[in-house]
Amino acid sequence: MPNYCITFSPTGGTNRVADILCGALHSEWNRVDLMGEVTLETTQNDICLIAVPSFGGRVADLAVQRLKGITGSARAILVCVYGNRAYEDTLAELYDVVSAQGLRPVAAVAAIAEHSIMHAYGVGRPDEADARHLADLAGYIATKLRKGTTDLTVPGNRPYKDYKVAPMIPQTSAGCIGCGKCAQRCPTGAINIVDVTLTDTAKCICCMACTSACPVGARNPDPKVVEFLVQRIGFMLIDRKEIELFI
Repeated sequence: MPNYCITFSPTGGTNRVADILCGALHSEWNRVDLMGEVTLETTQNDICLIAVPSFGGRVADLAVQRLKGITGSARAILVCVYGNRAYEDTLAELYDVVSAQGLRPVAAVAAIAEHSIMHAYGVGRPDEADARHLADLAGYIATKLRKGTTDLTVPGNRPYKDYKVAPMIPQTSAGCIGCGKCAQRCPTGAINIVDVTLTDTAKCICCMACTSACPVGARNPDPKVVEFLVQRIGFMLIDRKEIELFI
């Protein structure tokens, strides 16, 4: 019975949450990275843990497209990770996307990681307290998997909220060393591999994968736009949000 840990994690926070859950479930997991193209056919005996970040309260369009490469009838554990503001319709959309592919959601988790743009919020998360909480929740998920039931209700609206992502296309500063790691990490190929100062704005999805990949911190969104966001919505991110389980 293969188990698959399937993640879309541009800046690493979603991977960290998924790794904690997978480790706590005490199984061997095959890694599937939605940052690249994926084709996977599952069976009813398989288990898929599918983890994505919340993009403005939705599943990123690119992640939706990549998830369409996964088919079959596996049971699915849904995970959305957000930057301590809100996940809104992310779990509802993720549920619908994987169900349309034939998978059977049995449990869902909403967890928190450091905000990918406003790094002062959710800093250090998932932290030790989160890891303990996720380990506890894994026990409830394992129990439901053993029971074999697949009834599940997740929060969210249908129709979903409008998909709006702030235009935060990262730019390359003078400190760039030309290593090309940003271009290699970009899931859409938006960054020119020969001249990394060139970005195809039509391809960029503002996922910040390039900023986290840069070893010298030379690729960042416009700090004025970041400060505008802090002033506009920062108050929503101050109070510590806690992990939620739906089962």
